[in-house]
Formats: sequence, structure tokens, C-alpha cells
Amino acid sequence: MPQPETPVLDTLTVPEAIRHLSAAELKTLADEVRAETIDVVSKTGGHLGSALGVVELTVALHHVFETPSDILIWDVGHQCYPHKILTGRRERIRSLRQGGGLSGFTKRSESPYDPFGAAHAATSISAALGFCAARDHKGETNKVVAVIGDGSMSAGMAYEAMNNAAETTRNLTVILNDNDMSIAPPVGGMSAYLANLVSGGAYQAVRRFGKSVAERLPRALFEMVRKGEEFSRTYVTGGTFFEELGFYYVGPIDGHDMDNLLSVFKRVRDITDRPVLVHVVTQKGKGYAPAEAASDKYHGVAKFDVITGEQAKPKANAPSYTEVFAAELIKQAQIDPKVVAITAAMPSGTGLDRFAEVFPTRCYDVGIAEQHAVTFAAGLAADGMKPFCALYSTFLQRGYDQVAHDVALQDLPVRFAIDRAGLVGADGATHAGTFDIGYLGTLPGMMIMAAADEAELARMIATATAYDDGPSAFRYPRGEGVGVEIPAVPETLAIGRGRIVREGSKVAILSLGARLPEALKAADLLGARGLSTTVADARFAKPLDKELILQLARHHECLITVEEGAMGGFGAFVLHYLAGEGALDNGLKIRTLTLPDRFQDHDKPEKMYADAGLDAQGIAASAMKALGFSEADIAKSAVL
Repeated sequence: MPQPETPVLDTLTVPEAIRHLSAAELKTLADEVRAETIDVVSKTGGHLGSALGVVELTVALHHVFETPSDILIWDVGHQCYPHKILTGRRERIRSLRQGGGLSGFTKRSESPYDPFGAAHAATSISAALGFCAARDHKGETNKVVAVIGDGSMSAGMAYEAMNNAAETTRNLTVILNDNDMSIAPPVGGMSAYLANLVSGGAYQAVRRFGKSVAERLPRALFEMVRKGEEFSRTYVTGGTFFEELGFYYVGPIDGHDMDNLLSVFKRVRDITDRPVLVHVVTQKGKGYAPAEAASDKYHGVAKFDVITGEQAKPKANAPSYTEVFAAELIKQAQIDPKVVAITAAMPSGTGLDRFAEVFPTRCYDVGIAEQHAVTFAAGLAADGMKPFCALYSTFLQRGYDQVAHDVALQDLPVRFAIDRAGLVGADGATHAGTFDIGYLGTLPGMMIMAAADEAELARMIATATAYDDGPSAFRYPRGEGVGVEIPAVPETLAIGRGRIVREGSKVAILSLGARLPEALKAADLLGARGLSTTVADARFAKPLDKELILQLARHHECLITVEEGAMGGFGAFVLHYLAGEGALDNGLKIRTLTLPDRFQDHDKPEKMYADAGLDAQGIAASAMKALGFSEADIAKSAVL
């Protein structure tokens, strides 16, 4: 299918040119940006619905504000594709989320128009306050704008920032992009009129004059006048809540009405005596019928046919780990009425939407509030329930204090289902599950498992259900399993016990998690060079299978640990134990293979693991290097 025709967009290279367009030209530009976004994402995959919903908003912001001098911060960044198209990156936009290409989120190193990187929710207002403070310290006068979605407003950090903004910041505009929650009255002509009225210079002048007069009144009368003005305005516009937080509220306004957006933004740009919140109502997927009809399914998409909207899906030989988790948790809940599930705004991402269909009263979506999710689970556990708190590894980081103090310190049996463990491909460093082994492993009493395949995941869910002696976690990767048969009734695992998968005598590979198939392939490569290799599945990062580790250390010349995590995790635990036992004193050659000590950019997962040295060739090469093989010999083994 040919690319859409975009005559206005073709004339633009930077947002400065947008500021010279008429309102009519801006509307045409928005249509062209929308068509370009649809075409791009149909070829690359990515976040479509949210991007289409902010097209007019993006065009209007770049027209009214003088970016990049004026700071524009996008919360999360799912919606930033139109922004990238308009800020000098159109020529590279079809490299979106591809290896070496543009990030799917805002990224400081990518463009001066991305002043702050994003990918986790509710950070924009806090960051904006930092920019405001820096501006004021430098004596500058540029504007600062933060765009935050209604979903992100369920995160406590947003309110912490707003509470602080009222005391410290004046010249700040927050755009609340409301595309789902319907937290305000319907948008219409009266609402648009009021938004323009209360943001206008005349109203502001009268308001300032009235305030100066009222301040000379007795205190009780002053408070009566102030509350009357606030009530008369916010009764109709719905902004009392934000006013109480110290923001001057404007809205709600139609986020697809270009004329109204331009008018309101020009007016609020000149309000400098207090922070302003502009409530903009948009529609996810706007302008593309399939995305409008099913905004949830078109939030994140694979490549798709623009005409039909049908998404291309690779033929899977096995269910995804997420699907296995959902199915197995349902099994456990059917047996045990105490099993409940918690997610933080990711029911479909974690598979708990399926659980909720079967057990609607036993599944809790707490919104983008991981800290609350963890402590909520702790409360459930304290009163005898069996909570499974299902979070992506990268999002569990946001609740670490609660894991430590509210769960581990009280030794409560909360079960953490850690999805997206390891690398995640196109979503890149912001969503990689890199650190959970290390940060959970430092907590006393925490039991940690990692699934090597889908059958092992089923066994670990059964084990976690039965385990009431303290907190537990089990981690599993994104994507499909390896195709092994899942037992109808998974047995529980012996706590802290691994398994030998293949026996050898020279090299031992101790794998934790889903790198086990690559470890077995590495054993084949080593075997071809006459290096008999044992492969073991650790199953547990904590407690360690000390008997197994000592056996491998004492009966092999070389021991390689493999994990999909950062330094300081499973390999470090093994080294610490062996050092304490004196098992390193007999000349054992040990290497701990982890993800590299850097944030890896997005790419295909297999390339990322190869770059990390965690594919079969990398594992085999590490063993051969430890045994003193030359680089030439190692290179020969790589092509076997």
C-alpha cells in the first residue's frame, strides 16, 4: 500500500514552521500526521490508539508553544509518535522500535525536543517542576508544559507533584489528556465557551482586580468572596478537585477541536501567577475506525493491514508464558477459594483479564499504583488470603519499598508473579525486567523462582499457592514458551532444590530461568569440541540449592552460571556461597553470565541476548575462554 499523501507535512522539518500555519492549515496538518502515524505503525507495530488520540493536541502545542525552548514533556510516551514526526524525525520514523532506530518513547539522546525521557507513568509533572525550578534559578522565562493521561493520574506520584507545585511553581501548564475515565461532564459548546472565558485576558484582569480588592476586606468576608468565585466557576467546569490542589483549572475542552485548542492554549500560556491544569478530552484511536471501535486492542499493536485493521500475529507453537500464568492461576483458584489476584492497570498484559472473567470478585485492578498494589496484597495476606500480585518486572521496581517494609519485614505470604522478566525487544531498556533477582534477593525470607519453560511455570504457580511460610516470587519472560507439555495437575517443587537436565564431566552450566534451552545448545557446541558438559536448572535463586551447587563445583573444572538479570543477582549469590564454603580454593574456573552493565537499546530479543553473551554461542565461548582456549578456537566453535 502506498504511503499517504502529505503535502503540508512535506513542507515542514521543525516545529518552528508549524507556528506560521493558519488554523485551516493546522487542521490539514493534523489529518496528514494521523495518516502518517497509521501508516508507520502498520509497518513497525507499536502504540497506536494513544498516538492517534493526541494528534490535534500535539499540533496545537507545537504551534502555540516555542519548543524546544519551551519545555514539552510527555508522560509515559506511548503517544509520542506524532510528536516525533513533527520534530525533525520523520525521515527515520519507519525505523521506530527497530534495532538502531527510533525509540518507541521519548528519549533525551534522540532529540532536543525530548527534554525528558519517559516510559513509566506519572513522572511528567514532577519532571516539569524540576524544569520550572531550573528556569527560575537561571532567571529565564520559557514555558513548561506537562502532558499526562487520565490513566497516569491514578498514580500517587502525580498528586505528590501537584501538591508540591501549588507551593513552589507558578508558570506551569499541565495538560490532562482524558481519553477514558469520563471524569468530567460531557464536552459541548457551553464547556468550550467557559474554558475560553475563564482563560481569557479580560477575565484574568477582572479576577486579579477583584482579588486585590478582596484582600482589603475582613478575613471572613474575603474567604466568602474567594469561595464564591471558585464555586461559580468550578461548579460548571468540574475542576474543584484540581483547584483544591492549587491549580487553576480550565476545561473540559474537546481535544480534537483545533480552533478551541489553539484559543485556550494561547490564553493559558499567559497565565503566570499560578500553575494551570487544562482538561482535554480525547478519543483513543481517533480517525481510524478499527482503533476507535476497540481502543484496548489497538493500544499496543503488531504490524497490521491498514484497510482491514487485522494485526499480523506470528504462528506460535506454544502458548505465551502470560497465557500459561492465567490458565494455571485459574486452576489454583478453582481449588483454593483463598486465591485472589491483583494487577496495576495491566489486566490484559498480565493475563488477569482471563482470571477476572472466571472470578470477577477475586480480581482487583488498582490502577497505575504499584505501591498500593503491593501493600494492598500485604493486607490481604495478613488476613489469611493468598494474593498473587502480578506485575511486570520493570513496574515492580516502583513498589520496592512496600515489598521490603510491608511484605518482607512482616514475613507475609504475598506471591509476586513477575512478568516480562529479562529482555523485552522493541520496548527496550525502560521495560526490560533486569533487576528483580538482585533487589528481591537482598530481602530476608524472600523465596525466588524462575521458570525455564511453561511446564516449570505451572509447577511454580502450584508451589507458590501452597507456600505460606513467607513472601515468594516467580519470574517468567515475555513471549511464547518452548512447546513442552504442561502437566494437568502440576506438582509442587521442593523449596530450594534444582535439577540436573544433562550430565557431563568437564563443564557445568547452571541456568536460572528461560535461558535453559540456550544452555543446552551451548552444551552441544562444547560437546562438539570434546568438552563434556553438565546442564542444570537452578529453579530457585533463593534459597539456593547448596547441595547441587557444591556438587557442580567439586566435580567440574569450569562452572558457568546463566541468568536473565543484572550483575548482583543469582551468579553473585552462587559466588558468595561458594566463597564461604572455600569451594573456590581448588582452582575452579567460574564465570557468572548476566545482562551487561548498561541499558540495552531496543532490538529483536535474539540479537539483544547475543549482544549480552547469553545465547548458546556466548555461553559456550565463556566456558572455552575460562578453560584457556584461544580466540581462534572459540571462533571455530561458533560456526559448528
